[in-house]
Amino acid sequence: MQKRWVTKPEGDRESVLKMSELLGIDRYLSELLVQRGITTFENAKTFFRPNLNQLHDPFLMKDMDRAISRIEDAIANGEKIIVYGDYDVDGTTAVALVFSFLKHFHEGVDYYIPDRYTEGYGISLKGIDYAAENNFKLIIALDCGIKAVEKVVYALEKGIDFIICDHHRPGAELPPASAVLDPKRADCTYPYKELSGCGIGFKLIQAIALRKNIPFDELHTYLDLVVISIAADIVDITGENRVLAYYGLKLINSSPRPGVEALLHYAGVHKKVDNNSPLIAENSPPVARDSRDDVMKGGKGYGNCYDKELTITDLVFTIGPRINAAGRIESGKNSVKLLISASLDDARSVAEQINNYNTERKNLDAIATHEAIDMISRNEKLRNAKSTVIYHPDWHKGVIGIVASRLTETFYRPTIVLTLSGGLITGSARSVKDFDIYEAVDACSGLLEHFGGHKYAAGLSLKPENLLAFQDKFEEVVTEKMKGVDFQPELDIDLVLPLSAVNSRFYNILKQFAPFGPGNMAPLFETEGVVNAGGSRLVGKNHIRLTVVHPEISGGPCSAIAFQQGDHFGLIDKGIPFDICFHLEENEWNGAVNLQLNVKDIRFPM
Repeated sequence: MQKRWVTKPEGDRESVLKMSELLGIDRYLSELLVQRGITTFENAKTFFRPNLNQLHDPFLMKDMDRAISRIEDAIANGEKIIVYGDYDVDGTTAVALVFSFLKHFHEGVDYYIPDRYTEGYGISLKGIDYAAENNFKLIIALDCGIKAVEKVVYALEKGIDFIICDHHRPGAELPPASAVLDPKRADCTYPYKELSGCGIGFKLIQAIALRKNIPFDELHTYLDLVVISIAADIVDITGENRVLAYYGLKLINSSPRPGVEALLHYAGVHKKVDNNSPLIAENSPPVARDSRDDVMKGGKGYGNCYDKELTITDLVFTIGPRINAAGRIESGKNSVKLLISASLDDARSVAEQINNYNTERKNLDAIATHEAIDMISRNEKLRNAKSTVIYHPDWHKGVIGIVASRLTETFYRPTIVLTLSGGLITGSARSVKDFDIYEAVDACSGLLEHFGGHKYAAGLSLKPENLLAFQDKFEEVVTEKMKGVDFQPELDIDLVLPLSAVNSRFYNILKQFAPFGPGNMAPLFETEGVVNAGGSRLVGKNHIRLTVVHPEISGGPCSAIAFQQGDHFGLIDKGIPFDICFHLEENEWNGAVNLQLNVKDIRFPM
């Protein structure tokens, strides 16, 4: 599908020049900073050197004091506490975090992950009944529960209190829990709104630590769980999330917990043969002096025990799918068991089992995706619709979210994939840029039994007899909201960059813009009028390995890889000039590391 290239407007020229002078960097790097709202030295220091001191006071969150008081009462009275979380990455990391922390000073704590197939998403009656039958008096719900008004009432009737720790949008009525921690609730003035569910869990244990005078250093060990949730749940990597992600990645790269190390092993990421170098202490200040050189040269790190430095992208594509696979195929409890493993020996067998679940998940996903694309291609109504709402009763419930994502990538329109489970049709929704699919699903709520989610992803269930009406209603809502909008994949280009600017110093500073993710995406550059410098060739099934130069501007040649763009090879090989947009990266081959353009799209001028 042809993509629209959209180049961001240039930043204020005076601000760009000022940042170049302050930091001693070229105007292209300065432009990237200004685009991100970084226009002072202090802004730059905060951005390039995230510091744990930048984390907000957890007691700024509405109801935090009530949550801590209820937990203190439970511990003082010897009440049993159950830590309850969703079966996805965010939920299981949150449960592993809070359960592990509470276990240090309260024996009467356990955890519970609902079954995707018999209980579904969120708080379940079965889970509450389990708590009642086993004499639990307090449920701490993580990454779910913000709309569970009736379920919390049901629990109260059984003598069970709730603390809700969620980051999803609240409904019109909050549950009658002892405390509801959610920065998105209208009356919460917490300074940062985009925490993951596990992030909310971290703020909870941070508050407990403050109340119990536990040194903050003892919380560092949980930051790997937080960054995994941030990566997998695709929340903004800005503000507080940037700090948590930065330190979480440092921890994973230097000293991963046994469960994470075991998963990385099965993902083909291995430790260095020699890793005896001492690590820098966690509390070493990232910036020792307020000077330009301190900010731009990079602070002391923690060391790296792997052959490559793991990034947010690595977590998204290696750790996340495997943790998710446990809940998709069998039970999310296995993911928690893995993440709380005390030793590598304990973790290995669970990790192997989870890796096998991931292999099975990939097979089910591939089959369902192929069938869905075939159904759309053979159905004129589906082909021409503004949305995709597709149903098959035999698709595995655990993979329909992945299938929805793949269909969105293929057809680029709001998509809902549905299957039959427990007598109800259940589905996952995925969206495209700037379209709020949660609002669209909400507009169809009269036909639904349950729904919840975010702007770009949602889950829902409905009775089979409402399927056709829902398909029609959703298409009607999408069509109305899309009036005057041309849905076409866009590439958001940060700036036009000449090949002459591509060098090791530029890239070394660019790397310090990480962690990359929503709110701070890896910069995408455009260069116009490049030509093949020779030696370009097709590799793999449909990729191009090439070297490009600009015939009229010094700089280069630059090596590049263009995945899934082999259709352009004929024109490139003929020497016809073309435009490229690309990410800049390092490529390691035979022990040598070189800069490489990762070409995301190719365009031939008319």
